[in-house]
Amino acid sequence: MAKVIHTMIRVLDLEKSMKFYADVLGLEEAHRLDFPDFALVYLRNAENDVELELTLNKGRTEPYTHGTGYGHVGVVVPDAAAAHAALVARGYEPAPVKEFKRGDELLARFFFIQDPDGYKIELLERHGHYQ
Repeated sequence: MAKVIHTMIRVLDLEKSMKFYADVLGLEEAHRLDFPDFALVYLRNAENDVELELTLNKGRTEPYTHGTGYGHVGVVVPDAAAAHAALVARGYEPAPVKEFKRGDELLARFFFIQDPDGYKIELLERHGHYQ
């Protein structure tokens, strides 16, 4: 059986991206591979088996395009409103908290934030399917 171990995104400013993911998701460097032309930094925290791999192609100055295929990375938090307020207090600009309902049934409470390279991150309150 296959096991998902990481997902990779390309970044322009490794330090800026590492700070963002530490502040927003509590992810810290778990492993680094540094080569002359590129670096791979794997981020994780105690809540995760899956890592986020940041790939820095050294010398690149042009922003990456996300095309029409990339959507977002989803993570769960205990309280969406509290997570949102904490990010605003740190100077970030997340989108407003929204609720997704079927009739009166709450399916999800969530908000989005973009990382320094424009990748969307969805923060969902731990509820129902989103555990």
